[in-house]
Amino acid sequence: MTIKRNTPRELALDMLLEILEHGALSHVVLGQALAKYQYLEKQDRALITRIVEGTLEYRIQIDYVIGLYSRTELKNMKPFIRTLLRMSVYQILYMDRIPDSAVCNEAVKLAEKRRFGGLKGFVNGVLRSIARGKDTLAWPDDSVRYSMPRWLIDLWTDAYGEETARKMLEALLAERPLSVRCNLDRASKEEIIGSLSAQGVTVSGQICADDMLLLGNIDYPERLEVFRKGFVAAQDLSSACVAKAAGLKAGDVILDVCGAPGGKAIHAASLLRRLAAESPDSASAEPAKGRAVARADTAAGDLSESGTGHVCVRDISARKVGLIRENIARCGYEDIVTAEIWDALDFDESMEEKADVVFADLPCSGLGVIGRKPDIKERVRPADIRELAALQREILSVVWRYVKPGGVLVYSTCTTAPAENIQNMTWFLSRYPFEPADISGRLESGLFSETMRNGYAQFLPGIHPCDGFFLAVMRRKAAR
Repeated sequence: MTIKRNTPRELALDMLLEILEHGALSHVVLGQALAKYQYLEKQDRALITRIVEGTLEYRIQIDYVIGLYSRTELKNMKPFIRTLLRMSVYQILYMDRIPDSAVCNEAVKLAEKRRFGGLKGFVNGVLRSIARGKDTLAWPDDSVRYSMPRWLIDLWTDAYGEETARKMLEALLAERPLSVRCNLDRASKEEIIGSLSAQGVTVSGQICADDMLLLGNIDYPERLEVFRKGFVAAQDLSSACVAKAAGLKAGDVILDVCGAPGGKAIHAASLLRRLAAESPDSASAEPAKGRAVARADTAAGDLSESGTGHVCVRDISARKVGLIRENIARCGYEDIVTAEIWDALDFDESMEEKADVVFADLPCSGLGVIGRKPDIKERVRPADIRELAALQREILSVVWRYVKPGGVLVYSTCTTAPAENIQNMTWFLSRYPFEPADISGRLESGLFSETMRNGYAQFLPGIHPCDGFFLAVMRRKAAR
């Protein structure tokens, strides 16, 4: 008996049903699927990713097109048929290498296979009409043209101006290579590039940062040798600015209060090792092998400083902390990084004024990473931004107490909503004993902005070569 496996389009359809109809997170669904279906050819896995991500990116535009050619409103369609039409229209409009007739035929086959044979004529008719008329399509407004909710366009226009907002919209629809950061204390950049090239990955150095690479021709990073050995970590240039902007010193104690999956903490550990190796007392900064097991469940306040320093990274759930520990072990930082389950809203007396640096990369709307997680624009609403901004204030009102006098708090978010970034920075500075730290010389020159002299930077897609991101470095005033 021959078992007929699902086709790539059928797998993509099921993923889109989970995301669009049941609210699943796109990056989670795709990640799990690519891990499960490794037996598929690389081109098939790439097709799945393209269909899923592309349908989500252009969902508003796709729905407008379907509305032009279907007498049945989308809201009245069966979820399966609605999703089938959406992914098929994406292929017709944006995947030139696939003949329109093949897209239509495949959609009809899927309708029959899933017992919607009675609607195959409807599916075929709508799709073939769209295929015939696609060259005459015109977009009524920017919301449809850029497939972005109107309220988000208005938010960005009000905050940054019409020209900048348009550049952001264009950038969020552009193709994005995978960005990785090199752990240069583990391997040289030349060694990393050589390994990637040997596995057929296209590599380019990322503008503005010597330790960042852009990777192409890749569909499952975990297969790569440099990932398995912990020589690289998936991280955007914007996120990698956090540890650099902090102004770390050898021997620093760092607390990361909302740290999953651990990228910023691991980056800080890599920098601490390099700083210790460069210091005059580097002999005393040798990693203490074997210490990790003893420290794994030890309270952060009981940790003693070493010549290298120490990073304690926390998050709220066992699942998240388990992921952090996996990444710490993969990258080889068990000696100076520990992970703990801790709710950032709960004050930890044992850590009061113990940290030289506190990372507070707080829960946010994620508007800056829509280009990588397009379903964000499906889920986030204005009320969510207000609630998240309030949550950030609650956390900041707790975690500032962990910073030593003279130490720094790095507040960051991966969003472009002023309520979740500059407005909260201003609120914080007006209430707590902190002042902005000049970070103008800490990041690569290509990222410089005048605001860095005032302690913060707002990165915007289309304006900067990275995701949308906000970071503020604030120094605790010395006690009088």
